[in-house]
Amino acid sequence: MDDRKRSSENQEIGKVIDRMLKAYGLDGKMKEMDVINAWEEMMGKAVATRTDNIFIKNNVLHLKLNSSVMRDELLFGKQVIIERVNQKAGFQIINDVWFQ
Repeated sequence: MDDRKRSSENQEIGKVIDRMLKAYGLDGKMKEMDVINAWEEMMGKAVATRTDNIFIKNNVLHLKLNSSVMRDELLFGKQVIIERVNQKAGFQIINDVWFQ
């Protein structure tokens, strides 16, 4: 098989998958999972190890932290978190952060 044809077919499959995700409304959920999986990369190991639960619902990032000190520090840096998450997603996926 010609390598150019194989490359073309792979690109077409990728486009089909992207269209399917959009059609079923799953493209946003995939981005949410990408952001959640990159939490340590975005915020560092210290924050990640103190994060017990993280999810996005209605454009709000919900964080459950096991350290009240860390929660207070992150509360002051809330805007930085919003910017990093949205930058990682490539669009405005969240507009607020709630701490539990």
